Amino acid sequence: MSHKPQIRIPATYMRGGTSKGVFFNLLDLPEAAQVPGKARDALLLRVIGSPDPYAKHTDGMGGATSSTSKTVILSKSNKADHDVDYLFGQVAIDKPFIDWSGNCGNLTAAVGAFAISNGLVDKGKIPENGICTVRIWQANIQKTIIAHVPITNGDVQETGDFELDGVTFPAAEVQIEFLDPAADDEDGGGAMFPTGNLVDELEVPGFGTLKATLINAGIPTIFVNAADIGYTGSELQEAINGDAQALAKFETLRAYGAIKMGLIGKVEEAAARAHTPKIAFVASPKDYLASSGKQVKAQEIDLLVRALSMGKLHHAMMGTAAVAIGTAAAIPGTLVNLAAGGGEREAVVFGHPSGTLRVGAEAKQVNGDWTVTKAIMSRSARVLMEGQVRVPGDVI
Repeated sequence: MSHKPQIRIPATYMRGGTSKGVFFNLLDLPEAAQVPGKARDALLLRVIGSPDPYAKHTDGMGGATSSTSKTVILSKSNKADHDVDYLFGQVAIDKPFIDWSGNCGNLTAAVGAFAISNGLVDKGKIPENGICTVRIWQANIQKTIIAHVPITNGDVQETGDFELDGVTFPAAEVQIEFLDPAADDEDGGGAMFPTGNLVDELEVPGFGTLKATLINAGIPTIFVNAADIGYTGSELQEAINGDAQALAKFETLRAYGAIKMGLIGKVEEAAARAHTPKIAFVASPKDYLASSGKQVKAQEIDLLVRALSMGKLHHAMMGTAAVAIGTAAAIPGTLVNLAAGGGEREAVVFGHPSGTLRVGAEAKQVNGDWTVTKAIMSRSARVLMEGQVRVPGDVI
């Protein structure tokens, strides 16, 4: 029996924020995978090593966690005033499925660097030394993101002394601006607050009636109070991810929240968009030990936040969820704002399982409705490996 040999595809393995992913230039993909569809999904699933019933990704580039099972496709943008189009795919670990419904805020930090290094940004925009401003069109959510990428001697500066909790080593700081991050009515699920309320009553089997802030900003997110679901807000991954019953209840909460947000029509549809919405629970500040052993003091933070991604408690915080946190914190009366002490805020520092993160947001009321002009945070990014990824030729 004959088998097709492996094919080679140019690729770059990058860390962005607290995530890792395989980055591709659209034009380097096989022709059949340059357009959305089964061929593209089959190729990227094989690159990552999914579906893997062993949940190890031994035969692929994935890291068997939601933070490391990611793919990015970039291309020179034809959209006015933008440099690069950014398409993100969240790859399921144990299912043959890629969720294209949302963005990855962490990997956004690596998009500008890849675009500059791979000729997707006009050379005239790149200084010899200084900051290169890269305008990114986020194709999944149809939003503009601006990355401020440091440049030294004409090349992307990756090394530095900026420390990001959840990342072991320091690197160069990349400031990211998410412009107009709230959903538009046509995005599906309505505007920033799809129900029109800052706090809703959410009926969830297994939990009962919960107070919830349902927000479309950065990524659709369902915020609940930690105490209402039996947690303190200072939990680490092992407190939740090994508890199958708890994870099942969180998935039920996510499904019923998604219905309330108008993202799906019935509970069964939640499995087909596992990447969105996110679930997060909040609490007022308290001392805790981060996963690294670092002591986080209550006086250092404004609130505690824990978030789930792809069915598991995240080891730090998703970048898009951080945008949702910053936006909700800036709007008086949301559960996030109340956990932070209430009142008007332009930025918050929140505690997550790996440490702390600061995120800012500019929110205002227009004709009685809340809008947010931008959210800002700092991340870092680094090329881990570049060259060619190989996949069996019969994949597509």
